[in-house]
Amino acid sequence: MSEFAKELEVARAAACRAGEIALRYREEEIGFDSKSDDSPVTAADRECERVIAQALEEAFPEDGLLGEEGAAKKSRSGRRWIIDPIDGTRDYIRGIPVWANLIGLEQDGEVVAGVAHFPGRGETYFASRGTGAYVNDRRLRISNIASISQASLCLTGLNSFYKYSFSGELLHWIKPFWSVRCFGGSIDAMLVARGEAEVWIESIVKPWDLAALKIISEEAGAEFFDFSGQLTISGGNAVACVPTLAAEVLRFLSR
Repeated sequence: MSEFAKELEVARAAACRAGEIALRYREEEIGFDSKSDDSPVTAADRECERVIAQALEEAFPEDGLLGEEGAAKKSRSGRRWIIDPIDGTRDYIRGIPVWANLIGLEQDGEVVAGVAHFPGRGETYFASRGTGAYVNDRRLRISNIASISQASLCLTGLNSFYKYSFSGELLHWIKPFWSVRCFGGSIDAMLVARGEAEVWIESIVKPWDLAALKIISEEAGAEFFDFSGQLTISGGNAVACVPTLAAEVLRFLSR
């Protein structure tokens, strides 16, 4: 049995419960407020985070909490749960089914387990350190594509790439890829994990956007790092890609 079997069981149940709540809110017109960074937040975001945080706190009272919508608790165990109650709120508001409920577990500063639940797609991705990554009951593995000419690239937050020094060369750099897509952060990362894309690049993110995606991507065989090559969820940007393309991607992003 996995070291984190109970943790994944609780997190999967909490994510699925949050997904049911979010879908119920979607049955009526969705209103939203804008936060200080102009990102939207809905009543569903807040309710989902409350439900997830409550489930985790009841099961693991010594663990800390960090949630996008304000959930916060200091850890007494060296572990912290990182929650994005609805990742992709803009898609959620518009009825595009690529949003997700994300829950990651960090232990001594390293993400060791995570769940990404996509209610609109009927898919639950999950992983824990050393036991592989799965979607529903199927094992995930990255593709074996090793050349850019055959690789699919997913870019998320394209309208924020102008902030980086490489932005003027971005269109030239992506030209040789077999295809370029931009579906939305969580689903783009999972496309890499399931072998349907080879590179995912996101220009602006927070730790709650990345915790679950990092462990799932890595356990599927991908490399995960920020634009400076650090293996972190706190760099403000992120890459998941097949190992054979990691050096080329990092060479471009870190210039």
